[in-house]
Order: sequence, then structure tokens, then C-alpha cells
Amino acid sequence: MSTNRNPANLVMEARGLVKRYGQVVALDGVDFELRAGEIMAVIGDNGAGKSSLIKALSGATIPDEGEIKLDGKVIHFRSPIDARREGIETVYQDLAVAPAMTIAENLFMGREIIKPGLLARLLRIIDKRKMLEESIARMNELKVGIRSMTQAVETLSGGQRQCVAVARSAAFARHVVILDEPTAALGVKEGNMVLELIRRVRDKGLPVILISHNMPHVFEIADRIHIARLGKRACIVDPKKISMSDTVAVMTGAMRPDELPAEALA
Repeated sequence: MSTNRNPANLVMEARGLVKRYGQVVALDGVDFELRAGEIMAVIGDNGAGKSSLIKALSGATIPDEGEIKLDGKVIHFRSPIDARREGIETVYQDLAVAPAMTIAENLFMGREIIKPGLLARLLRIIDKRKMLEESIARMNELKVGIRSMTQAVETLSGGQRQCVAVARSAAFARHVVILDEPTAALGVKEGNMVLELIRRVRDKGLPVILISHNMPHVFEIADRIHIARLGKRACIVDPKKISMSDTVAVMTGAMRPDELPAEALA
């Protein structure tokens, strides 16, 4: 992954994003920056615009105004497929895993490896052995401790299923991994398992956008926090230099960003 083509070391950048749904303005001139090698958390109350922002960055919706850049180059996503072609992988809350299929089959779902040879390509004969070998290698690389890649996803715990979904995104992303509430509905142990995997994804060289309502998790793992409020970006803060209570106060409107100490802003 190249991280130095943009002088500001920005992998992804958005300027002035606007998205309207009838009379409702979901995004009202939002800016966004994601640096190389960071976990950027996006937080906000319901209706703050964080979901609309993520949908725009992942190609799920087309902004009415504004522009998105990847490695300094303006891009126009018409669908999530366009974003995936640019190396942006998104894991939504519903995971989109197939419970009856094996872990290896889930990792390569929609990207199945076809056996070599003209006949195999014509008949789309899947190379299950190669997929299994690559699945083992990729899961080992991310240190995901699952006993067998041939077991069905439905036999896994919630945390393990989430790890499969995150590992799948990390295996194919070239630029950015976007995670929507990856620890929602998980217990403490399984939530920590997923957080550790997210760290390994970042350490592998992929910047991560993390959407979460879980403030302790956000403060534990994020390098910077983008606070969305009323369709705009309120500010970006450094979790090491701001309290959780002040962050929530800005998020809810109880405190203005200009009331924060200068060192809290990132």
C-alpha cells in the first residue's frame, strides 16, 4: 500500500460532502481525513450523519455535493463494487457471512479462486484446495485462533464470526478497512478479541475507519476521533488528551468544540 503519494500522508480525504433525503440534510458540508496507519473512530448521536458519511466513503450512497479523494486522486463511487475495486472493504453490523458455508468459503465469497485451464474457467470449477491454503495463511498472518478453516461459520461464536468478517476485509483491502459497530452485542472477552484483531489490521499497514457507540472501546483503540454532530464534523480529538466525558459532551452538544483545550484537538 502506498502512503506517500499525498504530501499530507492522507490515504482518504473528503471535502464538503452533502447528502439530502428530501427535506432532511444528512450530510451538511462534511470534511473527513484518514491518515496512513491509523485507526480513526467516527462517533455521533443518532442522526448525526455518521452512517451517511460511511455510506458515502464506501460507495453505498452518492453524495449530492463534495468530493472524495483516495491517495490524493479524486474518485467517484457509483456503488460499493467501485469502492471495493479501489481497495476499500467495509464490514457492516449484519456481517454478511453465510452460516452454512465453511470459513474458507466465506473468506472467498464472491472472489472464489477458479482452477487453471480453459475448461475449468468455462465451467467455473472452484479450486477449494487453494482457497483453503490461502485462508489458513491469511488467518495465521492475522493471528486469528480458529481451529479449522473447514468448519461451518454457524459453529463459531459471535466474536469468531466477527473476526472472520474483519479478516475477510483485511485480506482483500488495499487502501482502507471500514468497520461498522464491530463489537456490538459481543461480551467482554469476544469484544477484546475483535479489538486485538483490529489493531493487527492497522499494524499490517491498513488504516481503519471504526464506527462505534462503545466509548470505552473507542478510547482504547482509536488514534483519533471524528465527532459528528447535526450532519457536520464538530471536531477531531485525540483520545489520549481528552476525557471521555468531554468527548460525549461535544457529541451531544452540551459543550462546544471551542471550549475544549487546544491540546485535545487532533
